[in-house]
Amino acid sequence: MSPEKKYDEPELVTQLKQRSEKAYSYLYDNYAGALYGIIHSIIPDNETANDVVQDVFVNIWAKIDSYDPSKGRLFTWMLNIARNAAIDKLRSKGYRYGLKNQPLSENVDINAGAASYPVIKDVGLRKIINGLKEEQRVLLDLSYFQGFTHEEIAKAMNIPLGTVKTRIRTALIQLRTLIQ
Repeated sequence: MSPEKKYDEPELVTQLKQRSEKAYSYLYDNYAGALYGIIHSIIPDNETANDVVQDVFVNIWAKIDSYDPSKGRLFTWMLNIARNAAIDKLRSKGYRYGLKNQPLSENVDINAGAASYPVIKDVGLRKIINGLKEEQRVLLDLSYFQGFTHEEIAKAMNIPLGTVKTRIRTALIQLRTLIQ
């Protein structure tokens, strides 16, 4: 079996716009995990987050002709589609109705402390992070809130590892000034 073809970003976009199924498979294999992380941070339910990932890739396939490389990287464009899809899902009546109609477990009182609420200190920090540039917010979110390594971020965003480290360090310095 031959090794999987690797694409650079311009070649990948060209192949996707030509409706190459191999390029689409490559895109899914290399970016689904990162997009799932973004979506799962907004929608904590695994099954729903997986459904949204599938919807996002269908949407990427349908809208690839609208991607403009002069406006940003492919990953950033896909990240925005994923984030918007997750937010749309949260706001949908069907999702909210489904949450209201979840069956209660027999041990409601035992599980009460295990609910997944945001950590209070993270809420304030996220507000401060919103004062950063989009590029810096994305890197900090991937690194500190979603737990991706610098190497994983570099691969997912198709940028050099040193650039990721430098940008995160710059973002942290900027964040420090915003906190003070």
